[in-house]
Amino acid sequence: MPTFPAHDGTALAYHTEGEGEPLLCLPGGPMRASAYLGDLGGLTADRRLIRLDLRGTGDSAVPDDEGTYRCDRLVDDVEALREHCGFDRADVLAHSAGANLALLYAAAYPARVKSLVLVTPGARALGIAATREDRRGAVALRRGEPWYEAGRAAWEALLGGAEPDDLWPDVVPFMYGRWDAAARKHAADDAHQTNPHARGGYHADGAFDPDATRRALAALEAPVLVIAGEYDGAPTPARAREIAAVFPHGGAAVQSGAGHYPWLDDPAAFRRTVADFPGAGTDFPETGGLPP
Repeated sequence: MPTFPAHDGTALAYHTEGEGEPLLCLPGGPMRASAYLGDLGGLTADRRLIRLDLRGTGDSAVPDDEGTYRCDRLVDDVEALREHCGFDRADVLAHSAGANLALLYAAAYPARVKSLVLVTPGARALGIAATREDRRGAVALRRGEPWYEAGRAAWEALLGGAEPDDLWPDVVPFMYGRWDAAARKHAADDAHQTNPHARGGYHADGAFDPDATRRALAALEAPVLVIAGEYDGAPTPARAREIAAVFPHGGAAVQSGAGHYPWLDDPAAFRRTVADFPGAGTDFPETGGLPP
């Protein structure tokens, strides 16, 4: 397991797997170890994945300054990884809350980004957030599932301000397109893969300046692909298109039957979508992948 020093001396770990052009992968959670990304649905057959464990997670060291867990302060860790790997420019893939970090990185270092893939992204960095209507609409799509009624009640309690700890077991099936054995294991791993203390600092006050970030990204030359799951509520397909529209060369793809982790729901479709991404600023069909 290779490591490299961050600007403040914190030892950061990364994991490599696969063949082909390198792809820097930023995990979500927030502050979940990158192991949950796995091989991204077999994407390792096409790309060499370089998965960063953010500071305080996975095999990376805990920093002396806990304030460095804040999303904007992680940007230089990504740049340090690029420099360590010796890339002039990098293809970057980020999932969920990790997309905020990728957005801030692209805004700060636009010349270092070759392409950007945002998978079911969080977009607080752009001032775009899932609404209650988004959540309720996604929940309604799962009518007929055996866990639907308990899950819907739990979501309503969460939207009403209840604490998530006791409700999460009923909510989590909505995060997956199929609530099967693989999804259950993936969800259960969250507890030991996430640093809850670091998670609390990731979105701390001052992390985001959406107006400034939008201005910076309006000039981004790199192509950007936003991938949404048909059943996901954060972001919904419509919200994913809104995110893609921020970029001069942005496009959105919707994976049918997928939730928040589309590479688990249909690995082959996810792999095709990423591998075939042309970066031409187009919206792609709402199918299991890009057209041949």
